[in-house]
Amino acid sequence: MFSDLSEGKLLANPSVTRCRLVVFDVEGVLIPKNRFFFEVGKSLGFRHLMKVLLFGFLYEIGAIPLKSALQHIFSSLRGTKIEELMKVAAKVPIVPNASEVFEQLRAQGFKTALISSGLPTILVQQLGTKLNSDYAFGFEVGMNGGTLTGDIWGDVIERNGKFRVLSKIVKTESLSTSDCVVVADDRNNASIFLRDIHKIGFNPDFVLRVKADSVVIGKLSKIMTVINGEPKHRGNPSINDLFREGIHASGFLVPVVAGLIGVPIVAALIFLVLGLYGISEALRTEGKKMPVFYQITLRASSQTELYQLVLAPAYFAIGILLTLLLFPVPANSAAIAMFAFGDSAASIFGRYFSKTPLPLNKDKSLEGSMAGFFFAFLAGLLFISPLKALAGAAVAMIVEYLPLPVNDNVLIPLITGLALTAMP
Repeated sequence: MFSDLSEGKLLANPSVTRCRLVVFDVEGVLIPKNRFFFEVGKSLGFRHLMKVLLFGFLYEIGAIPLKSALQHIFSSLRGTKIEELMKVAAKVPIVPNASEVFEQLRAQGFKTALISSGLPTILVQQLGTKLNSDYAFGFEVGMNGGTLTGDIWGDVIERNGKFRVLSKIVKTESLSTSDCVVVADDRNNASIFLRDIHKIGFNPDFVLRVKADSVVIGKLSKIMTVINGEPKHRGNPSINDLFREGIHASGFLVPVVAGLIGVPIVAALIFLVLGLYGISEALRTEGKKMPVFYQITLRASSQTELYQLVLAPAYFAIGILLTLLLFPVPANSAAIAMFAFGDSAASIFGRYFSKTPLPLNKDKSLEGSMAGFFFAFLAGLLFISPLKALAGAAVAMIVEYLPLPVNDNVLIPLITGLALTAMP
């Protein structure tokens, strides 16, 4: 039995008169980011898929607001049966450990709420029922006899809309915002990252990395340590971590090989590998395996990453490719080497020796950044003078530390290469 709260639904019967509340963003936290609309586009044909990808891209780069992107996407879905969307949504995997996290929260007396500005309420409700959440909010879609009209509306797609939804829940539960925890991944949740709320950035973007009280990378189950106030244990790198960082460090070979066979040939090879990797990822989302690429992705990715498109290798290749093409020798060679060794060292040493989190980027540590600086400096010495290597390593680690809007696998080599090129 459901009780309406504007665009939300009460999904479970409250059994505790007063408790704390944990609010979850949906896409990027509980289900793979952008996966639903990608699957919808594929199911409806190439034209729909291209439109979804176009407006999704325009939103991601900040060219249009979320509401406008969704309006364009749903206008193209006019005439589609809502049952088709529900079938697609049912196939989108829930991230590992999500059910266990919600069970633990219930056992500890927490209420839970799902607030999504990217999915219709009927689909958020479907997910909330699976997770036995107390509240589920999304936006509303116009329907005529079970067929989409293309219209959408609701608080969550308006400016500060998630705050209005949260306020309704807090009022219903007779709580204050200080009784709440918010778990989110992107800037669209900034309105509910309030001062007195405990804010957890889960694999967050650059905006939430700054605003979050705590940053959790990897498994969703790690948020329970934060919620329960337990000491943070980073743990030693896994085999997958070491394999991934080994691949990352092997980027050092790119300028070496380019020096032997020429930049154009190496650039063409990177383009080829990048294209094949994209095909492999598209096939993997269909449950198919592309030899070699699939096995490497499986060994180099975490369990959580495998539930969505693994884009880090693509950013890695793009960063190296652009640096190789845009800057002269030896600045490009040194920048790529510093990026390859320094970033890998920062990640590995950060896991082993992390004690001092950095203020603007709470998942980074002083110990990891110092190790990254040292190894970037050593890598630079192979191509440039000690003074330039010192300056280049500093630039690389500053970029690695700062929460910036573009993926650091692209920015670190590019900005380092630019800095080295500009040095006399």
